[in-house]
Amino acid sequence: MNAERVLALLREVATGAVAPHAALGKLAMLPTESLPFASIDHHRALRQGFPEVILAAGKTPGQIVAIAERIAENGDAVLVTRADAASRAAMTERFPGIEINELGRTAYLASQKGEPVGKGTVLIITAGTSDLPVAEEAAVTARALGNKVERLTDVGVAGIHRLLAQGEILAGAAVIIVIAGMEGALPSVVGGLTRVPVIAVPTSVGYGASFGGIAALLGMLNSCASGVTVVNIDNGFGAAYAAARITHANASG
Repeated sequence: MNAERVLALLREVATGAVAPHAALGKLAMLPTESLPFASIDHHRALRQGFPEVILAAGKTPGQIVAIAERIAENGDAVLVTRADAASRAAMTERFPGIEINELGRTAYLASQKGEPVGKGTVLIITAGTSDLPVAEEAAVTARALGNKVERLTDVGVAGIHRLLAQGEILAGAAVIIVIAGMEGALPSVVGGLTRVPVIAVPTSVGYGASFGGIAALLGMLNSCASGVTVVNIDNGFGAAYAAARITHANASG
């Protein structure tokens, strides 16, 4: 952030030359901070409600830590996704209080400022235990984005009675994320049982002709339950971010 530009803008607000909301829009588009290997967007929270998230895949532990340091120094929450063991260890060493989720491959350091709270509960449902890594990525992300999170685990269509016995939990959710591999049938079932938004996540779990999650993806895209939204294969992060946009829109409405 350029202090002189911010001070000039604040003076314009003080004199009435610029309206406060217009000034907020200008602040949201200020230049990013440049590192030799990254360009950090410190004002993303002004535009989208949450700071930039660090995708660890393809980055070295040193790069991840350096980016996280700059985000944390700005007082924002730090969320790292797809972090391998070396990256998680580096983050733990640099930030002793950071929350590590080994199954979800995430690292999360809460904001010093606190995050806006979404309205209602994000319910995360998995078809099988093998879907848990994607579910944990979604759960950590949803919670980091200021949401209350509940889970229903291993309630796939192979034993549909396990899901049907949870009607009260389904009815109490504001948004439901359904995570399934194999043929990807579970989101259609959930979509037929509830009126709230359902976000489907195909996983790469399955035998032979599952084609690394493509079978589940196509099954979900062809759901006969109207209004089911589908994200990409294994994209628990994207599903949680979409859910958070819904809950925060509800909170401000």
